[in-house]
Amino acid sequence: MYLFKTCLLQFRKPATSTFLVLILFLFLASFQSRASTILIPMDAESQENHLKAYGITYWVLTKQQKVQWLLNYRGGSFLLPDGESIRKECQIRGVTYEILSDGQTQSILDGISSPSKNQEAVILEKAPKIAVYSPKNNQPWDDAVTMALTYAEIPYSTIYDEEVLDNKLVLYDWLHLHHEDFTGQYGKFYGAYRAAPWYIEGKQEAEALAARLGYNKVSEEKRAVVLKIRNYVIGGGFMFAMCSATDSFDIALAVDGIDICEPMFDGDPSDANYQSKLDFKRTFAFTDFTLERNPLRYEFSSIDMTSKRNNVAKETDYFSLMDFSAKWDPVPTMLCQNHTSLVKGFMGQTTAFARDEVKATVLVLGENKINGEARYIHGIKGKGFFTFYGGHDPEDYQHRVGDPKTELELHPNSPGYRLILNNVLFPAARKKKQKT
Repeated sequence: MYLFKTCLLQFRKPATSTFLVLILFLFLASFQSRASTILIPMDAESQENHLKAYGITYWVLTKQQKVQWLLNYRGGSFLLPDGESIRKECQIRGVTYEILSDGQTQSILDGISSPSKNQEAVILEKAPKIAVYSPKNNQPWDDAVTMALTYAEIPYSTIYDEEVLDNKLVLYDWLHLHHEDFTGQYGKFYGAYRAAPWYIEGKQEAEALAARLGYNKVSEEKRAVVLKIRNYVIGGGFMFAMCSATDSFDIALAVDGIDICEPMFDGDPSDANYQSKLDFKRTFAFTDFTLERNPLRYEFSSIDMTSKRNNVAKETDYFSLMDFSAKWDPVPTMLCQNHTSLVKGFMGQTTAFARDEVKATVLVLGENKINGEARYIHGIKGKGFFTFYGGHDPEDYQHRVGDPKTELELHPNSPGYRLILNNVLFPAARKKKQKT
């Protein structure tokens, strides 16, 4: 305002009224066009690198700055505070961004707040501390989540059984479960790979770790880990799991105190009639499933749909994301943000979940309705949240042991990987009560 008064004083005597109006117009136009925010668009047409956009958003949060996640606006765009350092970071990482004025920003937010629009602005407040539950010798490309985090440049810590049993989970806001077998059956790889050196070595290492931690069997040690993770979620943690970590986690909860392992896995017979002893009240997501007793079969239970996909061809394998109310149900809306509602399918040891074995209290976020599959599910347990995502690698349709790693530089706009990164940012959101 002082500058404006000075301008008027300098031109008061010689200026005509027209000239004064022109000066005033130019000043106001300059003031209105001043950038106040950075928009990172997330629609298919505008964004050059969707995955690294999440990394930029996370990076801004680490600077103690808040971000607004514009749900259902241009593919779930992010609204950041303006700053030269943020602009440079976007340029370095190859992320498309737009500079908005105060007026443009307010116009977007006003439109989003309209009751007629299925959109919402959610505030992201703090960068979550991330842990990946994984064996220490695994490489980042062994797991889709670690690949996504590495490519997006989001930092994480690797933890395993020692840290979990030592109550270190409280140090983290978000936990991802690597493709683990929590049942103590070594991934059910026995049938095809029992003579492979990597299988023999892995089994020996697991047995040595269990003994070092004070357990007689790997299945008992893994069950103790599962109970610690369960308590972490109940206490307010965020858990994300893919592939075999999903159903094997729930199976381990259901068989607490029951031996389901055959002699080749733990040295003694399984309990008689163990199927009838399962307690489905203990599980997070699944119910009324039947365990696979055959140790030679690469399958844990009836939860998984891999062997029931004869009518699903690779060329037509897609799943659709559910449409939720952004204003009334921001949590599932957040987890489904994408630049497409149709996501390319992909397989894994646990490819998808039998729709009729998903608990009624669990939300299905993505499904292949034709084949009765739930591909992507989310639920609440105590004060915390869990998300299960079927399949191994969203950009490797049928990942096999020994296959080369996925190069995410070739898939910077992957819709399947975006779902993973939605979950990474989810704990940063200021929570609103979910209505459904």
